[in-house]
Amino acid sequence: MTQEMPEHIVRSYEEDLKRLRDMVARMGGLAEQQVADATTALTRRDSELAAEVVKRDAQLDQLEREIEAFCVRLLALRQPMASDLRFIVATMKISHDLERIGDYARNGAKRAIVLATLPVIGSLNGFVRMARLVQENLTAAIDALVQDDAEAAARVWGADEPVDDIYNGIFRELLTHMMEDPRNITGATHLLFIAKNLERIGDHATNIAETVHYAVRGDSLPEDRPKSDSSAFAVVRPPEA
Repeated sequence: MTQEMPEHIVRSYEEDLKRLRDMVARMGGLAEQQVADATTALTRRDSELAAEVVKRDAQLDQLEREIEAFCVRLLALRQPMASDLRFIVATMKISHDLERIGDYARNGAKRAIVLATLPVIGSLNGFVRMARLVQENLTAAIDALVQDDAEAAARVWGADEPVDDIYNGIFRELLTHMMEDPRNITGATHLLFIAKNLERIGDHATNIAETVHYAVRGDSLPEDRPKSDSSAFAVVRPPEA
């Protein structure tokens, strides 16, 4: 906005930007809650909570549509430039990441409902640790957006490797359970998908952080993000007779 704009128009514009920031923060909070509740439903074998997670996903879808419509309105009516333009475009991208995070949480909740009817397979401690890490990264990424903190965004961007390490451990453990007893295959397969969902949620959290960094600084982080997902190369030896 230029200095020639009347004060009430400038004030209205600033209020629009604040409203947009609040909308994204609200969507981020809901996405975080979805991940937390889906994990709790899994570990407690709570089908009712899992069903609630599935039902609440529609709220995230609606918020994404509202944010996109609001951004389009701002672009058309306000004609923002420089950092404001980057911020508005960034919120559109971030809302899409948050919607995908909600989808992964919903899918995990659906599988938790099935798993509640099957025998328990091994420990779920790895899932709890993994979910906690991705939630922390997601919270930090949204906070970085709200506070225009490029340094915090960069830290989140580089913090995904521990998530991959836990995922690799879960992957190998579940393959071992399937090889030891074919009756474990159905349950372990559902758990593998849930673990992959959590790993992808972690990826979307770092995507958000990368977008925040660009919105604040106007430049991109390095193309190669630290990753350690080696599940594609995992080798599990059959148990000895």
